[in-house]
Amino acid sequence: MNEHYTNASVGRRTYGNLQPGHALSAEMKDKLRSLPGAPGVYIMKDAGGGILYVGKSKHLKNRVNSYFHQSKSHAPKIQKLVRHVKELEIIRTDTEFEAFLLECSLIHKFKPMYNRKMKNPASYSYIIIPASAGLRHFETSPHLQPAPGDDVFGPYPASQTAVEKAVQTILECLKIGCSPAAAANAPCLNHSIGLCLGMCMGGDQLKKYHWQMNRLIGLLKGTDRSLCEELEGNMAEAAERFDFESAAKYRDVLQSIRFLEQKEKVIGFAGNNPNVVLYEQLDMNTIKLFFVKRHTVLFSRVYPIGSDREKEQLIMEAEVLARACFKQDTSAYASEISRDEIDEAQIIYSYVQSHPGQTALIPDAWLDSESSAELSDAMRALFSDNLTEDEKHKL
Repeated sequence: MNEHYTNASVGRRTYGNLQPGHALSAEMKDKLRSLPGAPGVYIMKDAGGGILYVGKSKHLKNRVNSYFHQSKSHAPKIQKLVRHVKELEIIRTDTEFEAFLLECSLIHKFKPMYNRKMKNPASYSYIIIPASAGLRHFETSPHLQPAPGDDVFGPYPASQTAVEKAVQTILECLKIGCSPAAAANAPCLNHSIGLCLGMCMGGDQLKKYHWQMNRLIGLLKGTDRSLCEELEGNMAEAAERFDFESAAKYRDVLQSIRFLEQKEKVIGFAGNNPNVVLYEQLDMNTIKLFFVKRHTVLFSRVYPIGSDREKEQLIMEAEVLARACFKQDTSAYASEISRDEIDEAQIIYSYVQSHPGQTALIPDAWLDSESSAELSDAMRALFSDNLTEDEKHKL
């Protein structure tokens, strides 16, 4: 096992003396035209060699050239960036998947000033429901310091503001956004504007509040979908009676729920320490195979698949490699998913979700010799079924 994944680069090239827009020299225009039409990462630097921005693309030539064309559609931030770019470094990769991971790694390492995501701890946040004696309520924080008994969700790969907005949208729709009352047994301000059931005054409304809270917590934990189903039904009914304002409100709260669910699914996926086999097709006769554990690429290699014999050899070798890779010491994956891992975890989760025919999840139980049939069948299904002649001709 000496072919472990490092930085996925298959070629580096540096271009100097870049000038923005119309100031591009003929020589530099030629250099930009010579950029590869391949996946990879581009690193934009200033006159002193400082890294300003790291990006990735499936087609480097098109993406990089788009920065240096005069366009009113460019945001002020992009225009400012381009004015300071004097040097460009290109790192080619075999696949777009590797470009995603390499970009993430470089942003974590260099923290370029024009990259907002993946470098700022404030880009992650938690939802905390304190275990207090009073009404349960939601808090959001970029830091995790829960007290015993607190319910905690996250970290979410989103800013505290984004998570807070999503939570507030849900609470207002369910009318469980209680604000502190001015006096005991008196309605709060939110009750007077229709955002609170009136649980601040006790009685049946307090029971309904606890019921809604339990459903919302169950939804975030993935154990109760009744709330989401109810909201979907309410939205459909509102649309049928042409109450589009109400339908839009239900749509917004459902979007907020899905936003939180999606982020939570990434954490759950990575926290289960999945064994992932995936591939990207390089051309009609070649693939690149990856073995991934949690957020780490353990092994990658290019394989020919042009003939039935090559495909059969790949299936047999993939089975052996799966055992060799995934049966290694797993103590490094015993801890909970951290904020330092979540960006890579999201990349891997997104690839698995968007490429179901090119990925396979391998349970630990399949790695035992007694269970070889399941692993063998999984590898055969992954490669034999998906690398058909019809699939190739669609490329």
